[in-house]
Amino acid sequence: MSDLKERDSSRDERENNGVSPVHGIDDLPDPDAHLSQEEREKLDRKLLWKLDLVLIPWLCLLYLLAFLDRTNIGNAKVAGLTDDLHITTGQYNAALSIFFVSYSIFEPLTNVLLKKLRPSIFIPTIMFFWGASMTGMGFCYNYSGLLAARWFLGLTEAGLFPGVNYYLSCWYKRSEFGVRAAIFFSAAALAGSFGGLLAAAIENLDGKGGLAGWRWIFIIEGLLTVVVAVVSYWMVHDFPDDARFLTPDDRARVIRRLKLDQQSSAEHEEWNIKYLYAGLKDWKMWLGMVIYMGCDMPLYAFSLFLPTIIMESGWSTNSVHTNLLSVPPYAAAALLTVTIGFVADRTRQRGLCNIIVSIIGIVGFALLIGSSNPAVKYAATFLGALGIYPCISNTITWMANNTEGVYKRGVVLGFVIGWGNLNGIVSSNIFFDSPRYLQGHGVILAYMIVFLLGGSLLMTTLLRIENKKRREGKRDYLAEGKSELELDRMGDGRPDFLYTT
Repeated sequence: MSDLKERDSSRDERENNGVSPVHGIDDLPDPDAHLSQEEREKLDRKLLWKLDLVLIPWLCLLYLLAFLDRTNIGNAKVAGLTDDLHITTGQYNAALSIFFVSYSIFEPLTNVLLKKLRPSIFIPTIMFFWGASMTGMGFCYNYSGLLAARWFLGLTEAGLFPGVNYYLSCWYKRSEFGVRAAIFFSAAALAGSFGGLLAAAIENLDGKGGLAGWRWIFIIEGLLTVVVAVVSYWMVHDFPDDARFLTPDDRARVIRRLKLDQQSSAEHEEWNIKYLYAGLKDWKMWLGMVIYMGCDMPLYAFSLFLPTIIMESGWSTNSVHTNLLSVPPYAAAALLTVTIGFVADRTRQRGLCNIIVSIIGIVGFALLIGSSNPAVKYAATFLGALGIYPCISNTITWMANNTEGVYKRGVVLGFVIGWGNLNGIVSSNIFFDSPRYLQGHGVILAYMIVFLLGGSLLMTTLLRIENKKRREGKRDYLAEGKSELELDRMGDGRPDFLYTT
């Protein structure tokens, strides 16, 4: 038996029996050394609950506001934005597209900045500026002003979604991260529901202060973001080794549990260009980009155009009713997103979850293409939402689970999410011919079949093959002559690291 196997190569076994082969674990302080295993587990559950209460709710609120601010232009459109600004369909689509250009350009850089500047400074600061950009959209009086506001909105929002996913992956074990990422992302679906309700209410201010209802949508939601941004300087916390809400004992417990999960997230790393190269050379990053574009482009197309799709289907005749009808599909998507996160954490079958969920969405968009019945089309929007939203958080968690090293994970998530968001440009330019929008639904269908479903099938197959080789000892030669510290630095490349499939 090889030395590597003698180190207890199975990550599942390590988690079940509590034994850790991780280098340096014995050198870390253990405040619970005198406790029994049962007492340790009780304290661990209490610690996890504390982390959840302190970290998750506020981050969900931030992403709810972020997604609300980037997609409320769809609600504003049915409330008269295009008519008041005298812009064409092509110009409106260009205003949607420019957001994704600036968002995608700056997104890969943001995780490095997050690590350098600290989450408690970086996240509230970008939030303040995107709230200001959102408010400014309420005072746009021509096409060029709308373009400028959307550009700066994309630039300032770029750091939140990849940053928070990266941040949470540095707090939780792999088997815990998925459901929390799902809860965080479910805020996007709730933003769709909340956005529809809020837009319907704000439209009643039409004419107040001499401003149209769609302007009030931008102004009120933007000012709300600014207020929450200021409070966030006290509500967003730093990484485990610096977080002020942890006692010294709790900090030691968090770092130990991450080390037991073979995460270098528990260690200080200094930025080095080698982490960028490590990400670029990792085939999983490139395939992850393909999978993520397969769900992210449909996500934005759905979010930006759902009010328009509902109105044009004949199921609704006025903007307030349309915005209200957009609420239920998002609510259903939020529930399934959290459910899939829980199931995927328990089974570690993230690829299978992507495959099953994507088929639901494929059926939904096929119905949107094949039917002209308003009731069928509205039901299809439910299937579309159910097939898209869970795959976003599940794919990000999948990539985070299979990428080890603080900066490498940050680079990989930045590229995956950035590439996905760049495909938002496509989503902004595919809905033209109303009322059936065959081209738009057809492009979404192609993305989901080829990239999301096909990419997930390929990824889970390749990871299963690699895991089989590692279990059989066919990668043990990579560990020959290496110390435990050198093996730790190999990250997910070390032969006893088993991928989540």
